[in-house]
Amino acid sequence: MTSPNPPSPAGTSRPRRRGGRGRGRGTGTATTTTAMAAPATTTTATTTTATTATTSTESVPAVEIPAGDVATVLPTDTTFAELGVPAPLVEVLTASGITAPFPIQVATLPDSLAGRDVLGRGRTGSGKTIAFALPLVSRLAASTTRRQPRRPRALVLVPTRELANQVMATVEPLATALGLRCTTVFGGVGQNPQVQALAAGVDVVVACPGRLEDLIGQGHADLSAVEVTVLDEADHMADLGFLPGVKRLLDRTPQGGQRLLFSATLDNGVDVLVKRYLHSPVTHSVDPAVAPVSTMTHHVFQVSAADKPEVVRQLASGLGRSVLFTRTKHQAKKLAKQLTASGIPAVDLHGNLSQNARERNLEAFSNGGTRVLCATDIAARGIHVDDVALVVHVDPPTEHKAYLHRSGRTARAGAGGTVVTLSTPDQNGEVRTLTRQAGITPVVSQVRPGAEQITTLTGPAAPFVEPAPAPAPQPQGQGGGGRRRRGGSGAATGGTAAAAKPAAGGRGGSRTAGPARTRAELAARAGTHSASSFSGRSRRGGR
Repeated sequence: MTSPNPPSPAGTSRPRRRGGRGRGRGTGTATTTTAMAAPATTTTATTTTATTATTSTESVPAVEIPAGDVATVLPTDTTFAELGVPAPLVEVLTASGITAPFPIQVATLPDSLAGRDVLGRGRTGSGKTIAFALPLVSRLAASTTRRQPRRPRALVLVPTRELANQVMATVEPLATALGLRCTTVFGGVGQNPQVQALAAGVDVVVACPGRLEDLIGQGHADLSAVEVTVLDEADHMADLGFLPGVKRLLDRTPQGGQRLLFSATLDNGVDVLVKRYLHSPVTHSVDPAVAPVSTMTHHVFQVSAADKPEVVRQLASGLGRSVLFTRTKHQAKKLAKQLTASGIPAVDLHGNLSQNARERNLEAFSNGGTRVLCATDIAARGIHVDDVALVVHVDPPTEHKAYLHRSGRTARAGAGGTVVTLSTPDQNGEVRTLTRQAGITPVVSQVRPGAEQITTLTGPAAPFVEPAPAPAPQPQGQGGGGRRRRGGSGAATGGTAAAAKPAAGGRGGSRTAGPARTRAELAARAGTHSASSFSGRSRRGGR
């Protein structure tokens, strides 16, 4: 098969759009690869600032940081309008404060807007959501087909519910500006609102594979009208074992539709998806698949096991937003409670929470209701909260890709950020291997509570926040519980109901009997009965 976009011979100059380099960076190289059954051909060209228009049959070289250099996601010098983005969408982006595209957007938009299949390789936080949202919405708006009940025209598959909501937050304003409807489909919540939205007709569905397959099986969704399919965080879906379901869903979409796949790596079966479902895709890679970020600083604090809890508390005490990663759900929940009890409001995020609780905690962290998020790796991919100043690996991850994805919660979109890994003596060797594989050289320090290294990173401590008082315990009786009893004058509820039990030897026997003195006292407090009223008579009818 031949590519619709053949690469130019090496050394041949070609017109390209502005934005081939990040602000303040030196001239780099740009790489565009056309994926074919035969070995791919790579074109390397020196970036320029020429503004000559590129024809629809010619590919714009991707902006790539050469292997070995640190990656950057600083905005470029070009504009969305120059890349061919429709004016209404440019206005929506401008109103949101987004005026300059990032390299992944500069690289992919000319091809994706032209209708080509695109494989975008770049780490999380590089601007991939806008890179696929713009061509998706543009294509649907220009299409002559119209939405139909249960038959969406575009599908975005994502691995997690949190990422689905995040993608929806980006896509929906763009879609609304062009008169399109969107909905999300994922598990953990009731399906009725999703079924109703599909029945009413939507243009774009942002979905997790499992729930979408369920709805298709029930006859609530049909993918035969899908014109654009996007796979976001494909490598994460592979890690979670979702690829069989993804393949079944892709098999339900028309073969002639446009497909966009975004992934940091091509391992664990992602390469099979590319070969099977993307037609002559143009590959754009904006940085190495696993690369540190130039605006991120890395530290390893070697601490004793006894000092570690206090060091964690002090790291979380600053004024900026912090994400603290633990290895287990229980540890995340426990740490959030401990920090809150010590005057540092914190919320947890992990797989044991209901969807409502996860959304509530993430919203509290996003809107500033709390500055500290204690999370497992569920938050390490695709969740973007602005201005996270510090990421702390309370428990070091097990492999270097997880380290980079966790760390990617800070220093996003060109902002600065700090990453701290806590290492106890038995973990020092493991952490050295981890950082070496991740390609970083951290500053290693032996740290105790109150150390200067901590205060330098956190700055002044935030004011103490008094923990909310625990709810008062409900009064409990001594006669066997607080079950509500029916009856006449002897009926009672709550704590006093517990006292309303038959005495030993009466009807009901000694099963619920307590000391006569206690029953008398409780009856006196109730103010309605004497001790004799609690003799062995039935509550029903006062017999």
